[in-house]
Amino acid sequence: MIEKVLIANRGEIALRIHRACKEMGIATVAVHSEADRDAMAVRLADESVCIGPAPSSQSYLKKSQIIAAAEITGADAVHPGYGFLSENAQFAEMVEAHGLVFIGPTAEHIRTMGDKIAAKQAMIDAGVPVVPGSDGGITSIAQAKKVGKKIGYPVLVKAASGGGGRGMKVAETEKDLENAIKTAKTESLAAFGDDAVYLEKYLGKPRHIEIQIIADTHGNVCHLWERDCSLQRRHQKVMEEAPSPALNHAQREEIGSVVVKAVAKLGYRGAGTMEFLYEDGNFYFIEMNTRLQVEHPVTEMITGIDLVREQIRVADGKKLSFSQEDILLVGHAIECRINAEHPETFIPSPGTITDFHAPGGPDVRLDSAAYAGYRIPPHYDSLIGKLIVHGRTRNECVMRLRRALDEMVVGGVETTLPLHRRLVEAQGVIDGEYDIHWLERFLGLK
Repeated sequence: MIEKVLIANRGEIALRIHRACKEMGIATVAVHSEADRDAMAVRLADESVCIGPAPSSQSYLKKSQIIAAAEITGADAVHPGYGFLSENAQFAEMVEAHGLVFIGPTAEHIRTMGDKIAAKQAMIDAGVPVVPGSDGGITSIAQAKKVGKKIGYPVLVKAASGGGGRGMKVAETEKDLENAIKTAKTESLAAFGDDAVYLEKYLGKPRHIEIQIIADTHGNVCHLWERDCSLQRRHQKVMEEAPSPALNHAQREEIGSVVVKAVAKLGYRGAGTMEFLYEDGNFYFIEMNTRLQVEHPVTEMITGIDLVREQIRVADGKKLSFSQEDILLVGHAIECRINAEHPETFIPSPGTITDFHAPGGPDVRLDSAAYAGYRIPPHYDSLIGKLIVHGRTRNECVMRLRRALDEMVVGGVETTLPLHRRLVEAQGVIDGEYDIHWLERFLGLK
């Protein structure tokens, strides 16, 4: 039985994991860099261990130091959160090789789904619809041109090991293809140490729909409905909502069923997310994230299920505490990612938070590790917190979000709060009529 969890992360997700553990009666260990000594999770955890200097390459990405911290403190499990080592198969293997429980999927599934080409093939084998494209990696320009002619232009060149929009280039015509492949390969090699790329049909105005799943080691798999993550800037999500305003209940039940069958066939364990592009009534698989998502709170708000708690239970060998029939979709939820960035230029704004006030009231949640006097270090992502609201209807949810955004105060640094206040007044957001390119058009970036 898990009695002490080492949290191999920082910021709001480290605090989120700590809270779930404390409610389960599980002790926590917070690891931190020298820059995060005053982090809220470090303050609240039962124990804390400094694992290195500020750069993540010398601290949060140092596998051996994290495992050493677990052994020194007597932790029996490791929760990786999201980002950093959460989708690192070697880390998962190391954790389990040292007799610790990895709160996540098996290393095999992390490795397979981390390779976009292998993941796509696994989904084809499992009967999941995918975006038309190359059968595997592109090995020559001649092969790429053949695929491009078959699926039609424009095409998208994608890194096999990619993420966050890196190693991804659009070729509008065959004439653009060679340069797009070279650029994508260069970016991918620099970012991921792998220059393998593949081709997909470029969809004009798709929505980004993802299905949250969780599976135990007893053969039980459930989906927790969908999230719409189409409001993106440069492939980075800005606002998410659940359920999607683009789907009806029959559609969400159908794709949920397809995903559950695929996950069961994989023999997957733990939480995960199947991501799709959705256009003209069709779903196209793009990738699977083998971890907790940043936007998991919107799913928790509409289902009442604590995903982190369930992750820990599954890792501990327990059965899911619910069946598919128990998972009701109640109301609507929206999440805003509040970053320490200029709201127009998106230049990071590290520094000391001088004033901080969290919004409150019915069905308002703020997942944040920030506080007045906290210094936002320049070494990591700029997320201050996630504001999540719930309403009985989507309209009620939007109105509640407007009110909560007006209440929130973060002083001393630039934030994206003004952008979110603009977004909830925009007609496209109010109507739920947007695609993955809408926000960039709204911001004048396209």
